[in-house]
Amino acid sequence: MMSHISPTSAVVRQKRPVLALLAVSCGIALVVIIGGFIGGLRINTTPSEPLGLWRVAPLEHPIEVGEMVFVCPPETDAVSKGFERGYLRSGLCSGGFGPLIKTVAAVGGQRIEIADNVTIDGRPIANSSLVSQDGQGRPLRPYAGGTIPAGFLFLHSPFPGSWDSRYFGPVPGSGVLGLAEQVLIYAP
Repeated sequence: MMSHISPTSAVVRQKRPVLALLAVSCGIALVVIIGGFIGGLRINTTPSEPLGLWRVAPLEHPIEVGEMVFVCPPETDAVSKGFERGYLRSGLCSGGFGPLIKTVAAVGGQRIEIADNVTIDGRPIANSSLVSQDGQGRPLRPYAGGTIPAGFLFLHSPFPGSWDSRYFGPVPGSGVLGLAEQVLIYAP
């Protein structure tokens, strides 16, 4: 008995689910890319803040302590070393760095002191303990502290392994892209 199904049509039927999955994946990727350019959507893959989809919201007022922001880090030796070590992701910021999501802990004129933890104007910041080495045993050098210059921000994340201003110092406020708003996140 002969089959009426040709080998060619069997191969085509086997490829349809794969092609459909590929088309859906490409469609989702396109939506995320367009959303990134038009809607300010970004995907956070670092553990300093919850993983997932975030939005860069317009900043229509002076930056205030306690606000969570997207910021492009400056091209300093400390930031470049952090990038080489993998603390920063690649991205569209100057120097090829990806933007950071951090909370503004202090602004220009405030005094930072760094010891076992961080104090701002004499008040300790919760969850600001410093570590002397990273997860691979490489030494971490803390920021020396001092008065934050006008127009600069001291950034913080409560995540114990966060690489923030405790290690790279204050950053220019001009690097702020906008407020960081959670859209669809997963906090393990």
